[in-house]
Amino acid sequence: MFAHFELPNLPEVSRRTVTATLVVGVAALVAAFSFDHLLVGIGACIGLGLGTLNFRMIGMSVDKVAAMDVDNPKRPLAVNTLGRMGVITVIALGLCLISKPLGFGVLGGLAMFQIILIANVARSMAKAGPMTSVDDVINANVIDDNEPVVSPAAVDSGDDTRGGA
Repeated sequence: MFAHFELPNLPEVSRRTVTATLVVGVAALVAAFSFDHLLVGIGACIGLGLGTLNFRMIGMSVDKVAAMDVDNPKRPLAVNTLGRMGVITVIALGLCLISKPLGFGVLGGLAMFQIILIANVARSMAKAGPMTSVDDVINANVIDDNEPVVSPAAVDSGDDTRGGA
């Protein structure tokens, strides 16, 4: 599915995401101030900032693991991701306990960041052009060496080569 999503598009996605995040943050502050709920707007900006920081740290983490030349890069990436998500969760829930409007603004900001990111990734993929056949979809899948492959014939017949019950 991501075969048409080339690496040069990633900086463009990043730039558009950060720009849209700034615009949404300013709009959230203005709207919150207008409705006399400034803490919600501040929280939304904090959430958008945490989402942006997490997005930037993902890139740094991938670069660091790639430079380490590890046999199985999944483990350090998973540990790093778990740590980042844990810190963000503690911050968001901690702010919810301190001030509900601020905390819910943070949660809303984090959710809005994800929506903005997904929209920008989808836009870049749409600009790359549609995949024209089932073969494009099958060939675009990245297959892990440790994961058994389900053949198209097995899918059609309902038979699964992975084993199990």
